[in-house]
Amino acid sequence: MQRCIPVFLDEEVVHQYYNGYCNNILWPLFHYIGLPQEDRLATTRSFQSQFDAYKKANQLFADVVNEHYEEGDVVWCHDYHLMFLPKCLKERNSKMKVGWFLHTPFPSSEIHRMLPSRLELLRSVLAADLVGFHTYDYARHFVSACTRILGLEGTPEGVEDQGKLTRIAAFPVGIDSERFIKALELPEVQDHMKVLKQRFAGRKVMLGVDRLDMIKGIPQKILAFEKFLEENPNWRNKVVLLQIAVPTRTDVPEYQKLTSQVHEIVGRINGRFGSLTAVPIHHLDRSLDFHELCALYAVTDVALVTSLRDGMNLVSYEYVACQESKKGVLILSEFAGAAQSLGAGAILVNPWNVTEVASSIGYALNMPADEREKRHHHNFKHVISHTAQEWASTFVSELNVTIVEAQLRTRQIPPPLPIEVAVDRYSCSNNRLLILGFNATLTEPVDTLGRKDSQINEWQPKLRPDLREPLRKLCDDPKTTVLVLSGSARNVLDDNFSDYNLWLAAENGMFLRVTTGDWMTTMPENLSMEWVDSVKNVFEYFTDRTPRSQFEVRETSLIWNYKYSDVEFGRLQARDLLQHLWTGPISNASLDVVQGRRSVESAAIDRILGEIVHNKGMKEPIDYVLCIGHFLTKDEDIYTFFEPELPSEVPASVRPQVPTQVRTSIVGSRAALLMKQNSTSAVEQNKSYAIDGDTLHSMVTDRISLQEGSSVLDLQANDYFSCSVARKRSNSRYRLQSSDEVVTLLRELADHR
Repeated sequence: MQRCIPVFLDEEVVHQYYNGYCNNILWPLFHYIGLPQEDRLATTRSFQSQFDAYKKANQLFADVVNEHYEEGDVVWCHDYHLMFLPKCLKERNSKMKVGWFLHTPFPSSEIHRMLPSRLELLRSVLAADLVGFHTYDYARHFVSACTRILGLEGTPEGVEDQGKLTRIAAFPVGIDSERFIKALELPEVQDHMKVLKQRFAGRKVMLGVDRLDMIKGIPQKILAFEKFLEENPNWRNKVVLLQIAVPTRTDVPEYQKLTSQVHEIVGRINGRFGSLTAVPIHHLDRSLDFHELCALYAVTDVALVTSLRDGMNLVSYEYVACQESKKGVLILSEFAGAAQSLGAGAILVNPWNVTEVASSIGYALNMPADEREKRHHHNFKHVISHTAQEWASTFVSELNVTIVEAQLRTRQIPPPLPIEVAVDRYSCSNNRLLILGFNATLTEPVDTLGRKDSQINEWQPKLRPDLREPLRKLCDDPKTTVLVLSGSARNVLDDNFSDYNLWLAAENGMFLRVTTGDWMTTMPENLSMEWVDSVKNVFEYFTDRTPRSQFEVRETSLIWNYKYSDVEFGRLQARDLLQHLWTGPISNASLDVVQGRRSVESAAIDRILGEIVHNKGMKEPIDYVLCIGHFLTKDEDIYTFFEPELPSEVPASVRPQVPTQVRTSIVGSRAALLMKQNSTSAVEQNKSYAIDGDTLHSMVTDRISLQEGSSVLDLQANDYFSCSVARKRSNSRYRLQSSDEVVTLLRELADHR
């Protein structure tokens, strides 16, 4: 016995939600009809109220689910009516197993981007653990929409957003084939079959079973049949088309118009090719009961499915299931999802091409028996093996597997930073070192889609206004040394930090200075920069041929940024650019390639000096280190370099490989390694190429030896806090969700000096 729990919606919400947003906005768009064409102003005015009702209805569904949910339950959300439900559920319980399945097509990103609420709907669906579609095409369109509209990364498994993977897959739905096969043996079905055979004796029977809907292609089907009769006079009294058109949305003017159009075409064709005793088309504006339908399927010679766009179309499955005896032919639109499953046995057609469909009708009617049997056998085997029950069990099974895999990935995700503990250890220490990234750490988050003026702002990053006061307090504390480590140019750091008493490392450590002093270069004097002009020519070439890309010239580096270009085209161009560089300008240069998020940078990193320790003349070792940044994965060695013995509360799964001593003293070449690793912190949001070298060690050893071997670092395990920002999978001990949490942390530190 099925247990159903109702969700009660008031009449106005139902009207705005179901008739409005679902059927007037989402359904047409998902079937490539587009947003409503008529009465545009009224549609624009009512759109927001319809969308608000849609969200309200989804929340009401979520409330009922939460009321009855028990731990371990699986929640399976269905169709475009509930695209907001995964988000509503996950916000209440992040551990809930949530899947979402779409029973319609999902349009290409170019169609979906027309929807004003496109961002919210995509992100809401991505809250699910597993997202399913009927066909690979629909899944590919969804991933493409997330990539192009949200700026996320598409992977072979799905869509990844800061370490959180939403799995995307195709699960073609089936039918209860056994029910149809067994029904053919029932006496009432046999009686219906007998009557139909007598009624249409001597004529081939063609069948169409559709809802009377714009996407079903009924007018195209009937016009193709007319074309066939025109070109094949010998078939005019030997074939009949039975069209079952189930009425739907009869109160909508567009559907009323479609009904009149179909009736007009049928009347014209019957008047043209019919006689007093017989007509070529039998058109019924009603549904049939199950037994009548099975009998009709069984006696049909050719089934004609001409959907202009259809999620799956299970009529084709039902027809095949009832044709084990007759082995009829299926003519199937290539725009129906079923074409992906039954395409090998069916005759695929473009329903817009009336001539092609007419020709396919002739081919089907004249098809030899052996070919009919082979085609039917292929489709029948698929229908009986890919049932609705198999579809459901496969989806739920894959959802459970997805949850397990997500749990394994989660074990590699650092826990949230315990801010109170970090602040408490800070207040108990005497010599603190704060290493702060800049982009996406001390700056406002930027719009990844390049809306409004964000593209200009990103190339001119600004310190968050709400960080100025706490940062100034920290910099003025004699017990605290602050280092801002960035891939940005010197002028950018000067513009933001000249008024603070701290250290700046620009262009990935190529330049270093305390704000009370002058910039110093860390490059060796004999470093060759001959590669710059040739690399610049390559960057200029790709900038010209990649719309909305740009490159920036710095003193020691060049950056090509394609963040705002078309995502897929930009990636192709970036790969092509790499080939040009490796086979040309940098083939024999001392360059290492570093790639970040949608940009490419060539940075010279040959020597970095340990100037902070040397210039400050520290009399006691550093006993507290806080390292926060949105660093590239390649540059996350900075997190693990300071690692002493890890504290017991840090999960083993997130522990990096580190030395085992409880206290660590850094001298000589290890200090050089430290500074070198600092240098690779690259532009946090960029891709980059970096020059690397090993000529640094002796110079830094000499500098550190001025302290006569005194220990630079004396860290206990619970006095070191490495923290990634807005990146879930990281080598850091901890993580912060965003720069907003960075503000909270630095404010707390500033108040506990």
